[in-house]
Amino acid sequence: MGMSIFLDRFDLDITLRDAALDPDNRPTRRMIANAAIGMDALDAYYAVREIREAAQWIHEGLAQGKRKLASLLSNPQADDFQRTIYFCLAGRGVVEMLDDLTWLEDLLERRGRIAGQIHREKRTFLPLTNPYVAAEPDGPLVESRADFVQGASWWAEPVVKS
Repeated sequence: MGMSIFLDRFDLDITLRDAALDPDNRPTRRMIANAAIGMDALDAYYAVREIREAAQWIHEGLAQGKRKLASLLSNPQADDFQRTIYFCLAGRGVVEMLDDLTWLEDLLERRGRIAGQIHREKRTFLPLTNPYVAAEPDGPLVESRADFVQGASWWAEPVVKS
């Protein structure tokens, strides 16, 4: 039994399903792993990478980070995947957000490499079922102003209410 038997009709979402069900993963990681199931391998990877880069730039104090994040969340031509990922993590603290985004980005990069290998070898994988029923955003969009006020979750010190 060679390796080829495992690559025919391979389930690209298997690592995402495992991560989504792993009780040792924190809830935010399980949520974003679930949100990525069924997404195209490259689209998912680049979407998460863009959100992670924008959040990292904001955390580093770079002005283009706020412009990028506002643009991603308010884009009327995009699907809802990036907004879903961002809002699963919003308000949880920027360090945890970046940690979770980096974790998902790594999973999706590996998933993309496997998809590429399967494609190059002219093998097949199980069809991905896009979880979104519409190609355009559904509902109101985020405001596109890049001068938005960062809330307490963007600062290292948690806000303690007295």
